[in-house]
Amino acid sequence: MIVAIDGPAGAGKSTVARRLAERLGFPYLDTGAMYRALTWLALEQGVSLEDGGAMGALAREHPVAFEDGIVTIAEQDVTTEIREARIDRVVSAVARHPEVREVMRERQRRLAQIGDAVVEGRDIGTVVCPDAEVKVYLVADAAERARRRLGERPLEGADALATDLQLRDERDAAQMQPAEGADVIDTTDLSADDVVSRIELLIHARGTA
Repeated sequence: MIVAIDGPAGAGKSTVARRLAERLGFPYLDTGAMYRALTWLALEQGVSLEDGGAMGALAREHPVAFEDGIVTIAEQDVTTEIREARIDRVVSAVARHPEVREVMRERQRRLAQIGDAVVEGRDIGTVVCPDAEVKVYLVADAAERARRRLGERPLEGADALATDLQLRDERDAAQMQPAEGADVIDTTDLSADDVVSRIELLIHARGTA
């Protein structure tokens, strides 16, 4: 069974997806980490983020690996580095390239075919796993999303984080749409555990647990 979790930055996707996977005993696939890892590698190697062909070739040459919560690319552990603000600001530009998305979606679909999985990111329910048994789209108001990001990155500053989120929303607008049949959950006033419990109810209600 595939549980697809989509939504904008700061809506709670990663936290909810990890906790849900733990509760269900399912593998957890963070597709956003794949784009982030590629972005990190391109910056390290001096590859132009605007060159779709070069970025696609880099993605094909260096697959991203996940193991026990560790993200690696080019044999480097980048689990911490890919969450830096410098990656936040440019990852959307990398993810927009068709050459990159083709490589990533191919690998994401292959990883999702291992069986049961919780898959999190953008356009998971619409493109990567359109046949997922459960599709969830998380939303939250802008102020709450900025507050959450500030809690994760207190050194960045509230105004800077709010601006970054707004710019990411604008860049990611094409991917920020609920999939057909997806359940939309507003997480603004909910804890991560509350959201996980709601998704579990959806799973049981559909008889796919």
